[in-house]
Amino acid sequence: MSTTQSFNIAQTFEVATPAGMTIEGFADATHPQIPVRTPYVFRQGLSSLLAFLRQAGGDALLLTGPTGSGKTSLICQVAARLNWPVQSVACHGRLELSDLIGQFVLIDGSTVFVHGPLAVAMREGHLLILNEIDLMDPAELTGLNDVIEGQPLVITQNGGEIIRPHPKFRLFATGNSAGAGDPSGLYQGIRRQNLALLDRFRVMQVGYLAPDVELGVLESCVPSLPTEVGRLMIVVANEIRRLFLGEGECAAELTVTLSTRTLVRWARLALTFRGAPQPIAYALEQSLTARTDPEQREAIHRIAADVMGDLWQGNTLL
Repeated sequence: MSTTQSFNIAQTFEVATPAGMTIEGFADATHPQIPVRTPYVFRQGLSSLLAFLRQAGGDALLLTGPTGSGKTSLICQVAARLNWPVQSVACHGRLELSDLIGQFVLIDGSTVFVHGPLAVAMREGHLLILNEIDLMDPAELTGLNDVIEGQPLVITQNGGEIIRPHPKFRLFATGNSAGAGDPSGLYQGIRRQNLALLDRFRVMQVGYLAPDVELGVLESCVPSLPTEVGRLMIVVANEIRRLFLGEGECAAELTVTLSTRTLVRWARLALTFRGAPQPIAYALEQSLTARTDPEQREAIHRIAADVMGDLWQGNTLL
């Protein structure tokens, strides 16, 4: 069993907390399943996530919010700083519970049972992240009910093997909905989930970053980007998000959004193409609007042109 270690919350996550507050993680920083640590600005939801890591109390934790708001990255960057290994699964409509538990496979001519991410996480004390859980068949997910409550995992197909949950095992899920389906129609494949499963989840809303926090992310990831250009890019991003979330005069006026991930890509490409006639416009097209329909592309570029003024035409500060 891996040795645990206490981490000072204020120092580990660079946040303001009362002196002496700690959270337990692992001492071994070499495990291959520990996420790669990247620059990250932690936000308000950190306290809820740490409370869950400290004591799950028979619950799982569902992080819900719009695409690109940083649901998975929040979990992974916390895990990276606590040396906590992660099993991450991208859910889809054909994913079955047996894929999570394990199955027999042919290896070097012999049939061997290979444990899946759920079994490994329970046995070793890893975090299990079910990304986009609301894409899965709710009938398959009901098999998680007892596991979430702390019951052993019984693998009947492997001779009735019993895996008792490690004290450090935690189950996370992310989704663009909170399990009740997607009334907006923006996310294809979203399914209404079983109420019995949802009753076992704590729910944490994750929104887009506040402008000052997001500017800090830009400055960390793209340090050579002029601050004023970064501020204007964030204004454009937030207007696109507002229309995507249906906060304009009409509901859901855009079917694409500009996530923090896309924002960073836009900033990086703007610097890459700084010799082009309109580097900011070209970078936005490469980052986002090349995959939109012509009407939405025109609308997004019009927003950016209005916000950025002369910078949009190529008179840049890059």
